[in-house]
Amino acid sequence: MDDELYDVVVVGAGFAGLTAARELSRQGLSVRIVEARDRIGGRTWLDHRLGRDLEIGGTWVHWTQPYVWAELKRYGLDTTPSPEPERAFWWADGRRHEGGPDELLGLIGGANGQFVQDARKYFPAPFSPLSREDFKAIDDVSVQDRIREQFPAGAQREILESFWALNFNGPLENAALTQALRWVALTNGDWAVNFEACATYKIVGGTAALAAAILTDSGVGVEHGFTVHRVHDDGASVSVHSTGGRSIRARTAIVTVPLHAMHAVSFEPPLSAAKNEGLSGGQVSRGAKVWIRLKGDVPPFVALGGADWPLNFFQAEYGIDGDTIVVGFGPDAANIDLGDAAAVQEQLVRLVPDAEVVGVAGHNWVDDPLSGETWPMHATGFLSRHLHAMQEAHGAVLFAGSDIANGWGGFIDGAIESGMEAALSAAAILRERDPRAA
Repeated sequence: MDDELYDVVVVGAGFAGLTAARELSRQGLSVRIVEARDRIGGRTWLDHRLGRDLEIGGTWVHWTQPYVWAELKRYGLDTTPSPEPERAFWWADGRRHEGGPDELLGLIGGANGQFVQDARKYFPAPFSPLSREDFKAIDDVSVQDRIREQFPAGAQREILESFWALNFNGPLENAALTQALRWVALTNGDWAVNFEACATYKIVGGTAALAAAILTDSGVGVEHGFTVHRVHDDGASVSVHSTGGRSIRARTAIVTVPLHAMHAVSFEPPLSAAKNEGLSGGQVSRGAKVWIRLKGDVPPFVALGGADWPLNFFQAEYGIDGDTIVVGFGPDAANIDLGDAAAVQEQLVRLVPDAEVVGVAGHNWVDDPLSGETWPMHATGFLSRHLHAMQEAHGAVLFAGSDIANGWGGFIDGAIESGMEAALSAAAILRERDPRAA
């Protein structure tokens, strides 16, 4: 057991945890991070695959995301765009189509503009989503139900459902309409800018460069290989215990474990019913992300398949030694083996018939016990019944992460925002308990 009593122990070295640790250490507080993995970054992970560094998890950033954009400026990091597609492929009316990217965007936008037209009505201040209660009238409505209510069966509906299955990285039957509208409200109701924010600009040096910069700036130590299984608040201090028998004590704790991995952690005193309900069914993402190396120099393309396909979206990203690297996404990781090149090719050639897959790389985040999900997208009812409960302190234990961000939930920006909020709350708790500690 670490005999030192820290001011704060942070569970998890993703962007929420790293940000919280930096903010608290800047106030002169003693902070320690515990991390189960042998790396920092959480559900972002820059790894060398298929002959180059690739983002296995979270990737894209945008200037409409104020928290991450400020961090990039703080550390002098730049961004680089994905290549402009020259061709587009899509599936509708039971067959494959090919055309220009603007044609596909036009097909998506024709319906999507109508679908998200009420985004600012329900979320006029999108970084304060609970500030008004109008949204509660639609919080139990799913994306799928609203699409099928608004649009008759046919190509327009099929394209729109696939587009939102991509955004949620999961099936739509329990995907919250409020989550979709919150996202689009963040770009002032402009769905096209929102889509650009989702998959266009990457960090030069990768997400690892930003994570490392925040950690270095914090000066906080990270204890790797520390898988938390119990958090005990006795009223005087919080003890965090690992599966390997290690433990650490602090006056307060910030837990950044993803919603669907939190079940592996026991809390004493027990969590509230509202928190437990939010953990068990709060978000719907269970999809797949895979990198694909294609033989030959393939002109940049974008491709959108069916909403229920194992892989329903592809985008060309890099050229390498005469080959092409493409990223693909699907709504259910259980439906495809990300290490099976033949299975991946079977999906891709439905849209790009001449594609020849020579290598694949990915990680099943859903089966990963430390994540249990990809980027978090809320289920119906979560916003009105669980978000505030998940954000509330549990004694001297606080929670943070992209899962429970007010703004860009599901993005690095949301993780940073939530980490900053948790740091403010932790400092307030310390001041209340012992003014000399803060």
